[in-house]
Amino acid sequence: MNILIADDSPEMVQILSAYIKKAGFTVFTAFDGEKALELFYTEKIDLAIIDWMMPKVDGIEVIKTIKSESPVKILMLTAKTTGDDEFLSLSSGADDFLTKPFHPKVLVLRVKKLLGVTETITIKKLVIDPAKLNFWKNDQRIDLTKKESDLLMFLVNNRGTILTREQLLIGVWGMDYDGVARTVDTHIRRLREKIGDEIITTKRGVGYLVEKEN
Repeated sequence: MNILIADDSPEMVQILSAYIKKAGFTVFTAFDGEKALELFYTEKIDLAIIDWMMPKVDGIEVIKTIKSESPVKILMLTAKTTGDDEFLSLSSGADDFLTKPFHPKVLVLRVKKLLGVTETITIKKLVIDPAKLNFWKNDQRIDLTKKESDLLMFLVNNRGTILTREQLLIGVWGMDYDGVARTVDTHIRRLREKIGDEIITTKRGVGYLVEKEN
C-alpha cells in the first residue's frame, strides 16, 4: 500500500517515513501542499498523512481537494490543540486527527486502523493474518481448506500447549463429531505439506503443538 506523507519539517518526514516503511508500506513524501497534491494526482495513494501548516497550499485545502476527487483515507497532523481545530479538520474531510507531539508508533497504529490492516502473527517463516485468515510463507500465499485453517489457528491460539487429538477434535470439529481421532493426523499431514514440517511439533503418544517462540 502507498502512503503519502506531507509535512514542512524534513526531520518529521524522515522519522515518519522510517516507521511507515518498517511497517511494510511504500512511502511518498512532500514538504508543501502543492507537492502533496502533485503526488496525489500522479501516484496511486491509499492513505495520506497531511500536516495542517504547510507552505504554498495548507493542509485543510489539500484535504478538501483530495476528498473532492477520491475516497482516499486522510490522517491530519497538527500542532493545533483546540476542539474547534479538530472539528475543522474532520469536517474538511480528514478521517482521523493526531495532535503533535505524538509517538510514531501511535501514528502507525492509526494508519493501519484506517486501512483495515490487522496485526499479523509470524511463526518461523509462516505469516498469518488472523482477521482475514490469510497465510503466507516466503512471501507466497498458501491456500488452506476451512478445516486446515481452523486446525492451524486452534494450534496457534494455544501456542506452547500440547493438544491431544481429542482436544483438537472437540475444538475444531465440535462435540458432535462422530469420526475417528486419526482424522486429526490426516489433516496435520496435509497442513505440513503446505506450511512445512517445522511449524507443528508432534509429541509422540500425546498430541501436537505449535511451539511458543521466545
